Amino acid sequence: MTKIAAAAAVVMAVTLPALPAAADEAPDARPDVPVGTWLAARTQPAVQLTSFTYTGTVAVPTSTINENAFNRLVEQATATVLSGKISSDERSIAKWIFQRIAANVDTYLTATTPERTVDAEVGGLCTGWWVTPDGYMVTGAHCVQVGETELSQLFAQQALAKFNKQDAKEIISGLQGIEADEEIVKLAQQIYVTFNTGHMKLRNLKQSLSVIQSLPGGGVDKTAKPVPAELVSVGESYPGKDFALLKVNGQQNLPTVPLGDDADVRTGDILYISGFPGLVTNTAFFSLESRLEPALTEGPYNAKRATQTGVPYIQTQAPSYHGNSGGPVFSKDGKVIGMLIAGTVSEGGEASESESFVLPVSIIKEKLGEKNIKPAQAVTSTRYNEALNDFFRHYYEDALPKFREVQALFPNHPYVAKHISDSQQAISAGKDESPKPILMWVLIGAGVLLVVVLILVLVMLLRRRRRRPEPPFGPPGGGGYGAVPPPHWQQLPAGQAQLPPPAQPAQGPYGQGGSGGYGPGGYDPNGYAPGGYGAPAYGSAPHNGHVQHGPGQQAPPWPPQAQAQPPGWDQTRDVRYGKFAPPPDDNSR
Repeated sequence: MTKIAAAAAVVMAVTLPALPAAADEAPDARPDVPVGTWLAARTQPAVQLTSFTYTGTVAVPTSTINENAFNRLVEQATATVLSGKISSDERSIAKWIFQRIAANVDTYLTATTPERTVDAEVGGLCTGWWVTPDGYMVTGAHCVQVGETELSQLFAQQALAKFNKQDAKEIISGLQGIEADEEIVKLAQQIYVTFNTGHMKLRNLKQSLSVIQSLPGGGVDKTAKPVPAELVSVGESYPGKDFALLKVNGQQNLPTVPLGDDADVRTGDILYISGFPGLVTNTAFFSLESRLEPALTEGPYNAKRATQTGVPYIQTQAPSYHGNSGGPVFSKDGKVIGMLIAGTVSEGGEASESESFVLPVSIIKEKLGEKNIKPAQAVTSTRYNEALNDFFRHYYEDALPKFREVQALFPNHPYVAKHISDSQQAISAGKDESPKPILMWVLIGAGVLLVVVLILVLVMLLRRRRRRPEPPFGPPGGGGYGAVPPPHWQQLPAGQAQLPPPAQPAQGPYGQGGSGGYGPGGYDPNGYAPGGYGAPAYGSAPHNGHVQHGPGQQAPPWPPQAQAQPPGWDQTRDVRYGKFAPPPDDNSR
């Protein structure tokens, strides 16, 4: 049985497949996929597009030319032409005059009535991220409010374009006989951009903040709608502590991202920025679905910096753009280590990919603590992350119920519906590699072991049966299986049979050979050998491979084979129960 158990163990080791290695892994361990792929999938549901909007009425006065000042300017232009400093053609003179007016518009233009008004709306798009399941969101301070000067510039760009073009057209029409080229048109428009912006007034100003969310059953598509958000707290814009906290009411089970620590990263580590670059969200030829999906960029942690007021910032080469502001920055472990705030901009307004600045997570925790807000991991995110890990490992049957649980917890989830569909398709295509439950493996192993043991026992029994000795008794017969061969002195050709040699005292293993016993080379016609069953010794019989029945003894095979006998012998004699029946005396030698 020891051999059987050992053989069964070997067979099981060969037959049973090994349990999948992933079954021993922690549920939150990263599957064998790139860090960026894993991070993007886990964090995107918590990263949201945010918007701030200002609405109001813009009022600007009508402008007229100050004739006295304008006449003096014309005289100066004439003197400049006479001195040879400018060309004497009318186009050159007009350009010179417009340049002087644009440099000091209030000297040459006067505000008059009627006042002109227009309703306008300005705003911007940024990035925010959920920090609690009940609707608290973190973003940048400059993403929720702007200074008065900057706000005026935004309204001027948005609302005054129409007025600026009309006013420029009128002043150009006053240039009698001069055909305005592109340079003159730009100079004229610049005059009124400066004047109208300087005299503009804002009335009925209102601010609103919102987060772009998908509706129940929807995804990152046209079902996404702005949801109002409340401004809870706001810090100072860059280079200060550029932090803002929003609250969206009526929320539960929102996906969140966990906060890490400043010490989680250091110079040389790779950082990952998630957000909505304005070059996508502000470009009309991209679909709405494309504009509502965050982008992930990565780059090394370059250095730790500090502003003149002592605010720490991290410099990184991870690319960022307008619109990325307020977006979370992650370590390779998927924890927030800061928030993207600023980047250097070239003279042409283009972002520099080599210099992005990140507000460390310690400042974010400090600001949350001031409002007694404790970051929390949502059950939605926990289950979603587990489902994603199963999905990436091709455990589609394991992932599917978890994705459905996420959908039940948070119907507005923007990505779970697609993962459910993808999992179902993978299962239908036979791509599922989910590991079997441990109980199933135990049952399979027990069944295989039982079958192996039964087979081995059967094999052992068959082998033993083949090795069993033939029975020492049997019916007389000739020529059959197990027939007893005659002594060697009888094995002669037919017709040449000889009588046995003279009898000699038979020496058996247990005493003298008696009548009827075969001693070594002798035969006693007077009876059988005393000593009982098994006493006769067949020392002179050929062995023929038969099993021995005593020390050094070999029993004759059974049943005996028919052999030619000497004349007068009784051929019915046989051995039964250990006794030998001799032939009648009249047939003896």
